[in-house]
Amino acid sequence: MTDASGEVLPNTEVVVAQLDHAFGFGNIGFDFLGLANGEPDEIGTESLATLYADVFNTATLPFYWGRFEPTRGAPDTARLQQAARWFRDRGVKLKGHPLVWHTVQPDWLLGLPVDEVERLQRERIRRDVADFEGLVDTWDAINEAVIMPVFENGDNGITPLARARGRIPMIRLAFEEARAVNPRATLLLNDFDLSSAFECLIEGVLESGVEIDALGLQTHMHQGYWGEDAMLGMVDRFARYGLPLHLTESSLVSGDLMPADIVDLNDYRVSEWPSTPEGEARQADDLERHYRSLMAHPSVEAVTYWGITDAGAWLGAPIGLVRADGTPKPSYDALRGLVKGEWWLAPTTVLSDARGRVSVEGFAGEYQLGTSARFAASEQSTRFTLSPEDRHTRVTLPSIT
Repeated sequence: MTDASGEVLPNTEVVVAQLDHAFGFGNIGFDFLGLANGEPDEIGTESLATLYADVFNTATLPFYWGRFEPTRGAPDTARLQQAARWFRDRGVKLKGHPLVWHTVQPDWLLGLPVDEVERLQRERIRRDVADFEGLVDTWDAINEAVIMPVFENGDNGITPLARARGRIPMIRLAFEEARAVNPRATLLLNDFDLSSAFECLIEGVLESGVEIDALGLQTHMHQGYWGEDAMLGMVDRFARYGLPLHLTESSLVSGDLMPADIVDLNDYRVSEWPSTPEGEARQADDLERHYRSLMAHPSVEAVTYWGITDAGAWLGAPIGLVRADGTPKPSYDALRGLVKGEWWLAPTTVLSDARGRVSVEGFAGEYQLGTSARFAASEQSTRFTLSPEDRHTRVTLPSIT
């Protein structure tokens, strides 16, 4: 630790505090588009936003083409940009989901020649990545490519293109178009199919020279938590490619579990699916085990939970960490206790040694260090970053007065 002139600061009392995690604690930001744009919204309230920002440092925004641009040539760009700025102002980083997918496609693609669909898809990628550069720099570049050419649950304009071109060329299209516009972007290959089919596809993509930044693994657990052994066994299978892993879509139910014989989660429909006290206790325990095991794995960089609230939750399932009435479930408290408690360095006063060194323990992330007398004053403190590889770092204080 030195001052602005480079002089070592021995026997100096300073305060060190954590500002953010390097690990991505994510959730979907879908519920806050209205609030961010000043629109009436019964779900995305200010109180829910406070609960969100107190735990999560990454938000996934919806770029489903069919909803983002239902009328050709009229994308919802300004509204999503405002939402991205709203999150950024709250210290939350953004990811866009997805650039290429066969589901939730605009009807105006139907019936167009394959070459025309490809041209429009490429233009869509370039336009949206360019329009959001600096706001959204992480993307699910392509979603669920394993089933994309053989998808039969409804007509769409992308499956015929994927069938004609093949999976690897579709992945190349997504990554190369996005990378050409924003070379700094983090681009994910994301899928729910965690079988050997996805492994074979990854190997083919890597062998073809496509540059993948991270692998996205979906883990919706409406039928119950898989358990640490099964989850980490799956993670290890994908860690062997040497790429960072993002658990992009995780969910755990706080009510009755979906029957085990359901293959496609979308096929399960009930009129009501309530959260229960027993289910909430189970969800909290499962969620804590889930996050502890993944946080400890060296290849996992992020976990995105798929829903902050039960209100409007995917498939009507009670997967939120907050009840529909806005009150936190035990699972919310459990996760917050990890993220902002056990895994968080609260402001800590330490005394530097004769060589100006201070010793603290903390997780990779952003920190602030300043003199204890005026810790809050920006001119008396400095920010620094600890990466997972760091064991020490040099910090310079702007001034000591």
